[in-house]
Amino acid sequence: MREGFPEGFLWGGATAANQIEGGLTDGKGLSVADCYSFDSKLPKSEWSKQWKEMTHAQVKEAMNKESQLYFPKRKGIDFYNYYKEDIKLFAEMGFKAYRMSIAWSRIFPEGDELEPNEEGLAFYDKVFDELEKYDIEPIVTISHYEMPLNLTTNYDGWTNRKLISFFENYSRVLFLRYKEKVKYWMTFNEINSMIKHPFTSIGVIEEGNRNLMQDIFQSAHHQFVAGALATKLCHEIIPDAKMGCMISYQMPIPYSCNPDDVQLSVEEQRKTLFFSDVQVRGYYPAYTARLFKNLGVELEIQNDDEAILKNNTADYIGFSYYMSTASSSEPEKFDKVQGNLLNNGVKNPFLAITEWGWQVDPKSFRVSLNQLYDLYQKPILVAENGLGAIDILKEDERIQDTYRIEYLKSHICEMKEAIKDGVDIIGFTSWGCIDCISASTSQMTKRYGFIHVDMDDEGEGSLKRTKKDSFYWYQQVINTNGEKLD
Repeated sequence: MREGFPEGFLWGGATAANQIEGGLTDGKGLSVADCYSFDSKLPKSEWSKQWKEMTHAQVKEAMNKESQLYFPKRKGIDFYNYYKEDIKLFAEMGFKAYRMSIAWSRIFPEGDELEPNEEGLAFYDKVFDELEKYDIEPIVTISHYEMPLNLTTNYDGWTNRKLISFFENYSRVLFLRYKEKVKYWMTFNEINSMIKHPFTSIGVIEEGNRNLMQDIFQSAHHQFVAGALATKLCHEIIPDAKMGCMISYQMPIPYSCNPDDVQLSVEEQRKTLFFSDVQVRGYYPAYTARLFKNLGVELEIQNDDEAILKNNTADYIGFSYYMSTASSSEPEKFDKVQGNLLNNGVKNPFLAITEWGWQVDPKSFRVSLNQLYDLYQKPILVAENGLGAIDILKEDERIQDTYRIEYLKSHICEMKEAIKDGVDIIGFTSWGCIDCISASTSQMTKRYGFIHVDMDDEGEGSLKRTKKDSFYWYQQVINTNGEKLD
């Protein structure tokens, strides 16, 4: 039995290009992420509405060069110009790995070009060289919520099979360019999230869509095939590289021992595991026949698709974990969790709740790790885990984020227990290692980082970087390979 974290464990942090880079310049095109605006005058309940319900009018306004709206992800935290300073701070914390993404629309501004944008490729050359300077292993997500907007407006997103070849071409360019610099890759970030926010995941607008489930699962099939082809290319071009898949996992727990609650939790869990099943096992699980029938879904599958999926499975599993949710067959009887991302989720009375309504459940993190390893017997990367909170910068420029330390400490402790259970975990990259624009609300003051960035929700501020108390705590965790957590 292993007692501690293995030698060479990939401690680090994670970010996404669309949330930190900014730099809508040097040939970069608009992405779906660039369509999300922010208006602090709106009620807070409206801030994440776009994330779930993007409209045709909002997309049109985002394409209007004269628009007066503020689009936070076009500015990010200006990592495009601050990358050297930020990576130096990551190195000071002791990062062994940095999970990042490449902005598809920086490499192919429209998504359908034959030749890439050299200025975009050159930017990532500099980022990877800077990481190598500090011996930080890059873990690169090929597509993280930022597909080129043109692929939505002119191709109807991933419902169109043509996107498979566009993605394959994009992936080939990355592998050929960075084959000496990147050994860990991931295809699509939180691929199962297309069920909850189809616009940002697959470029499908929900408004007026008469058969949304058909579009979602057909898009999923196209992404499965595209991801498998990218895996094939990766193994051919970079033989010693590893390609992972990535899902968002929120452990669904039966609210009670009522058999209806138990069955519901199984069904909710399958909505996530369906996506890892196909990518890791290489085929559609048996339960999808009934699922598709109930949803009225009929997939268009070409002759070679099944062989492509079967022969090009993921080398490892990446997943994000922030919370669990309680599944009830009678949700109307209970309070819903504000931050819940699963259907029929209700408040679990045994768990604490964050400022954004997310229920903190480190023990279910251990359960999740065990479940995923029991199912697939492949190495696991904890690609995201962290706490979003409002941080107060004091006059002495100190940020005492003990709440973040406690959250991460409790989850790392349970991860250590999972390793004792026999789970093969290769790394832990805490989400938002530096403050960034929120994916769901597009605000800045929902902070996750170990490093504070001086910018408010309206994009105002000096962009000065300041180390939080959690910076020094995580530095100690990495330095002791997870042995010293206090």
